[in-house]
Amino acid sequence: MSWNVTVDTEKCVGCGECVDVCPVEVYEMADGKSNPAHYEECLGCESCVEVCESNAITVEEN
Repeated sequence: MSWNVTVDTEKCVGCGECVDVCPVEVYEMADGKSNPAHYEECLGCESCVEVCESNAITVEEN
């Protein structure tokens, strides 16, 4: 099963919580914003969605 991970850069405040909480290191910080650089590693646990206070992250099943 694969997951589509997106970050709305307009909403992202660059707190890095998603980077810290992701168990498989999907995210990297780039230009002060979260970037799902390794989205193919996503497990679909949605931990990142839960910690994102700006509601910038979406995880959807492909």
